[in-house]
Amino acid sequence: MARVTLKASPDGLQKANAALRRFASKMVLADLAGLSRTTVQSFFAGKEISVESFRQICETLELPWKAIAGTEAEALLDQPPGGQDVEAESIIPPTPKLPSPNFIGREGAVADLNTRIRQGAKVILIQAPGGVGKTTLAQEYLHAQGFEVVLELLMAKETENITPVESVLEEWLKQDFQEEPGRDFGVTLERLKRQLQTRKVGVLIDNLEPALDGHGKFINPHRRYGELLRVLADPSVKSVTLITSREPLGEGIGGITNYSLPSLNVQAWEDFFSRRDIVIDAPTLQEIHKAYGGNALAMNILCDPIQREAGMVAYWQEYKVAEGLSELAVENLIKEQFNRLEEIYPEAHRLLCRLGCYRYQDIPRVPTGGLLCLQWDVLEVERRRVIESLRSCSLVEYEKGEYWLHPVILAEAISRLRKSEDWKIANQTAAIFWTESVKTVETVEDAQRALEAYYHYFEIHEFEQACMVILERRDSRWRTKVEGGEPLDASFYRLGLFQEIIIVSIEVTNKLSPGYSVTHLYEVIAIGYESLGDIKKAIKYAVKFKKLAQKYSFYELEADAIKLIGRCQMYLGEIDKAINNFEEAKVIYENQYLHRNTMISSCYLAFLKTLIDPKINKSIIYKLIEESYIGFLRTDLSIWRKGYGVLYVGLAYKNMREFENALEMYYKAIEYSKDSNFTQLKGMASYNLAEVYREQSKFETALSHHGESVQLLEKIGAKCDLAEAYYQRGLTHQAMGNSSNSLADFQEAIRLYEDMEAPKQVAKVRQAMIPTSLP
Repeated sequence: MARVTLKASPDGLQKANAALRRFASKMVLADLAGLSRTTVQSFFAGKEISVESFRQICETLELPWKAIAGTEAEALLDQPPGGQDVEAESIIPPTPKLPSPNFIGREGAVADLNTRIRQGAKVILIQAPGGVGKTTLAQEYLHAQGFEVVLELLMAKETENITPVESVLEEWLKQDFQEEPGRDFGVTLERLKRQLQTRKVGVLIDNLEPALDGHGKFINPHRRYGELLRVLADPSVKSVTLITSREPLGEGIGGITNYSLPSLNVQAWEDFFSRRDIVIDAPTLQEIHKAYGGNALAMNILCDPIQREAGMVAYWQEYKVAEGLSELAVENLIKEQFNRLEEIYPEAHRLLCRLGCYRYQDIPRVPTGGLLCLQWDVLEVERRRVIESLRSCSLVEYEKGEYWLHPVILAEAISRLRKSEDWKIANQTAAIFWTESVKTVETVEDAQRALEAYYHYFEIHEFEQACMVILERRDSRWRTKVEGGEPLDASFYRLGLFQEIIIVSIEVTNKLSPGYSVTHLYEVIAIGYESLGDIKKAIKYAVKFKKLAQKYSFYELEADAIKLIGRCQMYLGEIDKAINNFEEAKVIYENQYLHRNTMISSCYLAFLKTLIDPKINKSIIYKLIEESYIGFLRTDLSIWRKGYGVLYVGLAYKNMREFENALEMYYKAIEYSKDSNFTQLKGMASYNLAEVYREQSKFETALSHHGESVQLLEKIGAKCDLAEAYYQRGLTHQAMGNSSNSLADFQEAIRLYEDMEAPKQVAKVRQAMIPTSLP
């Protein structure tokens, strides 16, 4: 059969040449595509080349290959069955991820990894000095194995910047598995484990050593990483985890296999340089290879100076170093490249150093805008050329418009940046870039990008600015303009990311003097713990919130704190205390003419007063319902506030046995929950719907809503509401005479309430169990 070829159309060739201008030369293009110079020159001459090569060049230029080939490609793909298209189909399948052109000489390492995995290894620690190629091997291996999902955790270069494991797991579950994390670390781990038991997942934990002490154990702030590794190493999971580290792991966790990665051999170096049309001089190559210990990073960086010095021999005669150097030679090489860049292209040197301000962790790659903004002292028309110069000398890593630094280069960049006058302004500029790049928070990645600004301000000790990253409001379809948009902490809570926002809020609170910002942060922390179901800690921070608000006469915040405490007491079943706090908050709101807040307090009070005696309080309750519900209809409130408001009005109606009114309110709450993707609200409304249907003896309908409620609340780990959901389902099973099911639900409710340290709620459940049986 004839070999199928393609050539660029005249219009396509024009687009390709325009794209090429972003590259330093055709040689750079050949390097990136892993093709010969002749093939690339033929492409740009408009000559026919193989379809595979044609596609590789177009993908390297980030161009759609069909558009570049034009009608010829369409004709090739549109041929009827039975002709030349059979061969075309075999040549033009959806292309798998191609290995990086720098990924050479690792056939033995790949075979070694395969052997260990066949022998049952779940976690393999790849250990080697910096620059040997640990990360490249791990990434290429995982992306070539056909995993459904590949999870990547890139450890920060500096210990103080390491992301807590709780935040890592939250993001993995939300972003990669579309599952809500638990509000307890153990629950979150269990959910990750279930995913790994049912799906083929690859995991990369890169650059582990900053999290280890001198004995290879996790440092105290990050001991929980050990618990994650135990899950990853569990024999029941279908995942494969590769860890890269310069240092060994000394935790003694079973199921982790060590693999010492050797440096590249001379043949790999020869292949690498040959692909770049560098003339090989065998004796010289052996000397260079020996001096740099076969280090892959050194090999990559050496390309530019060797080409610049007109060949391998000329370079080595000029820069030859003493024999017997080990890893220090690589560090010296990098320092030499930094020094030379500073001498011949100071703008590029400054940019390279300034790139050391980024963390490359939660957001591991920086878009082009993040490089452009750091060149405040370079003319705008010159800034992209500076970036291209860093790419051409292999001092930055690049893929699809995003950039990052190799850890060894990053270490040198950080060191130099910290000593320069640019340290502060680089972090300030990067913080502004991240803030301005996120207009609204819709996704987990949006939230993480926005929070990056916090870390930059914290790094340069601008703690007030770091605090404002958490508190400043953005436009949001979840909040009304009257309410002033959505602060970042609320965005994190809406997305189910509780741990990280609590951690950073506590961290910055400890750096600030008491005042307005700290008062607000105490509220953020208290609401976070309330959301996690850790009511004792929620009350602790709510009390701090209240004391500061009173001290500085922040009346609205004082009322918010009192209301928050009342809400926690309501969860604990301390009804009298909760009523007192809501009434106190309501008085303050009324005195400050804060009608929206007054309405919210009224709906809670309407519900709470029905728990005392709905008959005695009936006229009071109706008045509270009118104040709240009628106010909702007339006021521009957020969907969330309206949702909670109608839910608690519904609870009041239910306790007064006005079931039709209650059902109307619950269904309205569910409508609001759908509009705002508010899982917790829907879960609460569902078990309250079930309660009404139980009262009406519609047991099958009730059980349907119970099941949905438990499923939703378990999904997000809403401990307080989940306990109530089990309690309500237990009552329904009890009413149906299903004593075993009833007992199981009551026991689960008791377990959750005991975890919350809520003795009155435990007593409520035990009292309800009396007609069934006690454990």
